[in-house]
Amino acid sequence: MSLKKNEKDAEGVGASSPRKSTTSAKAPGPAGPKKAREAARTADSGGEPEAYADADAKVGAVVRFERQRRGWSLGVLAEQAMISVPMLSQIERGQATPSLRTLRLLAGALEVPITEFFRDDAQEEGANPYIVRADQRRRLTLKPTGIDKQFLMPPGASLLEMWEFVFAPGGTSGGALYNHQGEKAGVVIKGRIKLLIGDDVYELSEGDSFRFSSMLRHRVDNETDEEARVLWVLTPPASGGRAPSRQ
Repeated sequence: MSLKKNEKDAEGVGASSPRKSTTSAKAPGPAGPKKAREAARTADSGGEPEAYADADAKVGAVVRFERQRRGWSLGVLAEQAMISVPMLSQIERGQATPSLRTLRLLAGALEVPITEFFRDDAQEEGANPYIVRADQRRRLTLKPTGIDKQFLMPPGASLLEMWEFVFAPGGTSGGALYNHQGEKAGVVIKGRIKLLIGDDVYELSEGDSFRFSSMLRHRVDNETDEEARVLWVLTPPASGGRAPSRQ
């Protein structure tokens, strides 16, 4: 992507092509993520960390920090993540809740784990490397789509990710079918869902399980008036690399 050297975004951050940037786009080392979140927390609070009013503000602050530390404009990140500049701006300001698909696109473009957007450093310090208690799950609630994502993995690198997705009545994983590299599997542990894979539609009830290539365009809907819960496993983890394809 070709950009003028003096191009600035609305916040005055210099824009540069990701290919030419002298700042590495790799996820930071062990101390990096914590510093990133602390900086994001203090960005608009005069230097004093404070609790976020909601998850949207936290996600937006982390996205903004990760973008700025790469020297990218809103336009550069929006193009890399294949979302619109207005949508990205709203996400960064905590005025929009990104869908699961959008979070994956942003994680891929920024080359950070998707869990980076909602991890809790205080909770992870001294955490058991093998066990996650029920009350210690990291959670991300996607209000517009009606999904509560609960991360079931202990901190640390892994070859897979495991989640419990709680779909509110009418909840969906996104408006459009999407795809990305990897493989997914899971089991319905409560309620009923509709699983769309390509042109096929499957009605799954409690106890039903599934597995499919994530390269197939897919979506999950809860069209019932009752809550649905799904144990969801994917590999490789949504932890960076190129953003998913639109096709």
